[in-house]
Amino acid sequence: MTFTREPRAAVQARPTAPTAVLDVVVPVHNEEIDLAPCVRRLHAHLTAHFPYPFRITVADNASVDGTLAVAEALAAELPEVGVLHLDAKGRGRALRAAWSASPAPVLAYMDVDLSTDLAALLPLVAPLISGHSDLAIGTRLARTSRVVRGAKREVISRGYNLLLRGTLAVRFSDAQCGFKAIRADVAAGLLPLVQDTGWFFDTELLVLAQRSGLRIHEVPVDWVDDPDSRVDIVATAMADLRGIGRLGRALVTGALPLADLRAQLGRAPLHAPPAQVPAGLPRQLARFAAVGVGSTLAYLLLFLLARGPLGAQPANLLALLVTAVANTAANRRLTFGVTGRRHAGRHHLQGLLAFALGLALTSGSLAVLHATAGTPPRALELTVLIAANLAATALRFTLLRLAMHHRA
Repeated sequence: MTFTREPRAAVQARPTAPTAVLDVVVPVHNEEIDLAPCVRRLHAHLTAHFPYPFRITVADNASVDGTLAVAEALAAELPEVGVLHLDAKGRGRALRAAWSASPAPVLAYMDVDLSTDLAALLPLVAPLISGHSDLAIGTRLARTSRVVRGAKREVISRGYNLLLRGTLAVRFSDAQCGFKAIRADVAAGLLPLVQDTGWFFDTELLVLAQRSGLRIHEVPVDWVDDPDSRVDIVATAMADLRGIGRLGRALVTGALPLADLRAQLGRAPLHAPPAQVPAGLPRQLARFAAVGVGSTLAYLLLFLLARGPLGAQPANLLALLVTAVANTAANRRLTFGVTGRRHAGRHHLQGLLAFALGLALTSGSLAVLHATAGTPPRALELTVLIAANLAATALRFTLLRLAMHHRA
């Protein structure tokens, strides 16, 4: 039995078709010197190596030098070049405007300095044209990438991507490389939800895409740092941190319509899962185990702290109750993908039922141990509690999955 959702269609266009298959946007601000060499080089490369009709859009956002005049001269000279002028700054704002106005089915952008080797452009967009992927990014952090840049930028880039993995649980490797592409139908669904208009635009778009179940294709690139880059690193870093905080809050509170995006844009499983292996079970087990390890360590620590002043049974009750509430909240969000406050009270009540059964198992084990061994050594007591907690954990997973079953 298979799901009925149709696979993504490949872009249907012949090399002689008049409508551009690819629109490459070059966002610029005060780039009157570099713009003409960049566009001519890009145009020559696409003419020689790209087998479909293409378009190059220069998105001038609030330049105060001769950038707009240079762009208009290029558009008059080269039929495939167009110009879009905005009165406000911001790379994200320029990309949103250019992509939203473009009729091309595949949209891309690259920085005006052309730090990325153009040989990676066709591998970047080919999976989008074929329908295999939904977004594509160049990555400077793959093992096969070749990168020339200073130590400071290398540390900042790797640190930022590690921060994204730790805070937003991203799986893509390089959020900041100025070399990305997206299918137009996907852009239409995601762009209205992207709030940032500056450098965090890329990251926000990619996080939304990942959480919506879209496929992000990564292409290792050859990249040479532009020594004349005018990006304010400190201001950009602060804006990125604010963006991470804002996006993180939206994900935690359920403010983003991720379920709707997943239903509209996400990729369905290729086949219906076998009846004996419920959907998402392996991943849920792994996450439940990680939450369980943390809960067990917290439980043992609380038990040892309370064991002296309270005694074994009261200490067990206190430690189990505190960790059970935290465990339910963590599993609700991380293991089963349930966000927002809907049914939260019911889920916690069901978690307390699992807690009561766990309490019966652990307390019963302690009672049997003390009845048979009198005053057992503390190490034996902990061993029995660990074994009882493992049994309670298996029971807890089964009950919580029945209560909060959610295909993430």
